[in-house]
Amino acid sequence: MEIWVWVVFCAMAVLIAALILKIHLLRKSAAEISRAFEDRLSQNTNTLIDISSRDRCMRSLAADINRQLRLLRQERQRYQQGDAELKAAVTNISHDLRTPLTAICGYLELLAREDCSDEARRYLDIIRGRADSLRELTGELFRYSVIVSEEKEPALEPISLNTALEEALASAYTSLSAAGISPCIHICEEKVIRQLDKHLLSRILGNILSNAAKYSDGDLEITLAKNGEMRFRNSASRLDKLQTEKLFDRFYTVEAARRSTGLGLSIAKELTGRMGGSIRADHENGSLTVSLSFP
Repeated sequence: MEIWVWVVFCAMAVLIAALILKIHLLRKSAAEISRAFEDRLSQNTNTLIDISSRDRCMRSLAADINRQLRLLRQERQRYQQGDAELKAAVTNISHDLRTPLTAICGYLELLAREDCSDEARRYLDIIRGRADSLRELTGELFRYSVIVSEEKEPALEPISLNTALEEALASAYTSLSAAGISPCIHICEEKVIRQLDKHLLSRILGNILSNAAKYSDGDLEITLAKNGEMRFRNSASRLDKLQTEKLFDRFYTVEAARRSTGLGLSIAKELTGRMGGSIRADHENGSLTVSLSFP
């Protein structure tokens, strides 16, 4: 009887050892699949998942994932090709529109010098205003298409955020004054230096200030902290949280900014990301806050 108990005990020990080994190999295969899957998603590569395990179920799982990776790669290639074609089309169209628009505006200026009735002059002013708006929007669209298509690396150099912000405010003085805004400025005395592209940073700050001029109810508070974070806060009763979440979307506009293409903050986000920074917008208690930070 003792012999049978010993045999059963040994058999169970062998079975348990086999199960432990099986579980270990399955966990190892699962870890291999997880690492390989993450690697394939993060890199634009044609390499598929391959595992060391000979387990039929795990190899079947890897094969299923590889089929999905092939489909995902095809969709990504179609998206990239379509996105490139769209950018090229937008660039060409916006460029082609600029020439006739310039001619139209020129002839409108000449026509304004001619004698005409008050009614005709009123119509002429309306046409000229619409033409100027279209020229402005077309120019902004062209600049955006050039920016997103540009592949060169930012020209990084030591930049004082204090000085850059002061220069941006000086450049935006006219547009802010036209909107009845006298900004309240808080810039730390300590110099905050970051490795950035001067021209890209200037464009980012200009677009943020332009956005403030469009959406502000007449106030603007600007803060530069010692940690390098810049905050632009203004009352924006015409915005809500849902609209604020979409401010960085391409071509998104709200009724309060009819002459806008919805590209200003989208460009700012694109350029900020290129230099390793972050930008976000928050809306709370009727106030819009755009926060800009570089590591």
